[in-house]
Amino acid sequence: MMPPKRPADIYMRFLQLAEALRGLPSLPPLDPLEERILAIVAKASQEEERLSVRDMMGKKELGAPATVHSRLTSMREKGWLILTDTEDARRKQVELTQDALKYFDKLSKCMVKATQQ
Repeated sequence: MMPPKRPADIYMRFLQLAEALRGLPSLPPLDPLEERILAIVAKASQEEERLSVRDMMGKKELGAPATVHSRLTSMREKGWLILTDTEDARRKQVELTQDALKYFDKLSKCMVKATQQ
């Protein structure tokens, strides 16, 4: 394969590889809002920030709290997120599952592969 002519070609190649990854049966697909939620949880995890269900429901950019809550429930059922206890039994911490972390590992490999082709 010819080397990319411009940086946008690398990004387009990454998108192709990432799309193929989404077709794998490891975890059920996410809708666009769930993908945004996943990115927020991943970023908080990377920065070692605590993120509760209440914190997520308070994020105006994600829409109505009830919508966010239903998506968090859906993502738990699909195997993307888990809720863990905090010192306050009424508050739950939102975290990525091991399968979600593996998904990000695979996405990272797609990025590297896109730059090498």
